[in-house]
Amino acid sequence: MIVCVVRIQPAGGTQMSTFTGNVIILTGASEGIGRALALALAPQKPKLVLSARNRERLESLAGECHAMGAECLAVPADVTDEIQCRQLIRQAVDAFGRIDTLVANAGATMWSRLDRLEDLGVLRTVMDVNYFGAAYCTAAALPYLKQSRGRIVAVASVAGLTGVPERTGYSASKHAMIGFFDSLRIELAESGVSVTVVAPDFVVTQIHRRALGADGRPLGETPMHESRIMTAERCAALIVDAMAGRQRLLITSRRGRLGRWLKVLAPGLIDRIARKAIEKKF
Repeated sequence: MIVCVVRIQPAGGTQMSTFTGNVIILTGASEGIGRALALALAPQKPKLVLSARNRERLESLAGECHAMGAECLAVPADVTDEIQCRQLIRQAVDAFGRIDTLVANAGATMWSRLDRLEDLGVLRTVMDVNYFGAAYCTAAALPYLKQSRGRIVAVASVAGLTGVPERTGYSASKHAMIGFFDSLRIELAESGVSVTVVAPDFVVTQIHRRALGADGRPLGETPMHESRIMTAERCAALIVDAMAGRQRLLITSRRGRLGRWLKVLAPGLIDRIARKAIEKKF
């Protein structure tokens, strides 16, 4: 665990001061969207609680955010472990006295048709990280978020809004996430706590290289044509805006927004679009 404190004047502007002094817990912070999000928020001088499994990458990121104006607490944790999730929340409260925002971003993915999946444990692994990890952290943080009338931000996926071939376990876990947070939003309607669900389309991140294949082992290389998909930095910028506005749902691509309606109006068409996207790898 490291704590970094700096004093740098904010850049100015209403939007740039939304999260000044805000205590933000960010899971899955060491790479990809999580890392980009931490760096996007840091100039606003929040109090960032950065969590992931890799201590070295977390501490490197904390140093970068420190240099940009944030106070940082790095807490290595595995979100699939309920006890570690509760310890993460406790360390944040012990360090900063409150929680204003929880960003449930930690994620895992897979690439395999179900009929070629040799290790069905892949399905449980992805569900444990994406759904249970988000649920554990949220349950532990909720009493403090109610006190601050804070924000919950759940980074799901467009795969949580429609079916996606070769990603059955991943899509299922993100459907579960969206159902969980949509239901929680209703429960929290009178509490002042907002719930923002983020549904990114394909984004350039390391998660694709670590995707579990049919044998249950990481692919080691991305199956995506990365030059054709959104950068993590662009995705993070969109998320910061959605967080600031307490937006209900952010879908980061026109294809994703169109697909949400086509699923109702022309379900066969959205199935073909999803199949084509996987075949073309973007």
